[in-house]
Amino acid sequence: MEDKIDILLATYKTNIEFLTKQIDSILTQSYTNINLIISDDNSEDIELKEVLENYEKKDERVKVFFQEKNIGYIKNFEFLLTKSDAEYIMFSDHDDIWYPEKVEKSIKELLEENVDCVYVNANQIDKDDKIIHKNYFKYKNVPLIFGKNKLGNSRCIGIGCSQIFTKKIKEKMLPFKESVIAHDWLVSFLANERKGLAYIDEPLFGYRLHETNVFGGRNLDQNLNRWKEEHGNSYKSYLKYRKEKVIDKAYLNGAIMCYEYSRVEENKKFLEKAINYYKNLEESRYINFHFIKYFKFLGGHNLFKKMIKELVIFHFPIIGYIKFR
Repeated sequence: MEDKIDILLATYKTNIEFLTKQIDSILTQSYTNINLIISDDNSEDIELKEVLENYEKKDERVKVFFQEKNIGYIKNFEFLLTKSDAEYIMFSDHDDIWYPEKVEKSIKELLEENVDCVYVNANQIDKDDKIIHKNYFKYKNVPLIFGKNKLGNSRCIGIGCSQIFTKKIKEKMLPFKESVIAHDWLVSFLANERKGLAYIDEPLFGYRLHETNVFGGRNLDQNLNRWKEEHGNSYKSYLKYRKEKVIDKAYLNGAIMCYEYSRVEENKKFLEKAINYYKNLEESRYINFHFIKYFKFLGGHNLFKKMIKELVIFHFPIIGYIKFR
């Protein structure tokens, strides 16, 4: 008999066309023993509420919750995790499209490799479902890990909508600490501390990129342009961007979160050194000579292009400013 899998989906002011495509793609998966648990973060949209309630009426596998006040996407996913009791769990974005065998192939890999988390490749799609990048792993230089790896301590391994993980990981996540900045990063870190991770190189879903994405897989140029529109393109603006949007948000805050959750002394020491490294970087205005530390914490397979960009931003901010301009 198939193991039960809970699929957790958070909504907020969601595009209804995207949402229905996603829900339909989940409910028609080749693997049928699923629960789809949905939490709407107080969207105050009557049509959206009716759509979700209709799905709940039509399919007994669907359970919908409506938050009485807006709690934010991190707390919304924490709430969803508290409603899950299955042995295996998947996160879902509200606007993607899952290919028919995403669930089946994910759980198969998880069980065969005997790990705590599996993440899968995707095709990046636009608002019209057109594929704009056929290999998300390659396009975004996603770290590729089988088993355990230092990168599982220092990087987010796989986006949440690509993951399947075990109940043991959920239990270690809850309740969320104040330091939690990304539920998917926390999943991969805790899996790396336990039985490890595995990945599937085959694209198993369409990961949608559009104007309202919270994160959305935007590239460096897109993120820089957004920042410059709001803060200008001076060197002071660049250093502020480098600190707040790159070092803090994408590295330092994640390392602090993982440090607070870690129960492995070796990993805690590694993360403590990484935290000090990131703080040292923030004090550098023109150049930072601690290149070896970068490779110690962040170097790895499938990351060449990402590493070049990071090295410039981290250690040669004056050169990075040229790109910023």
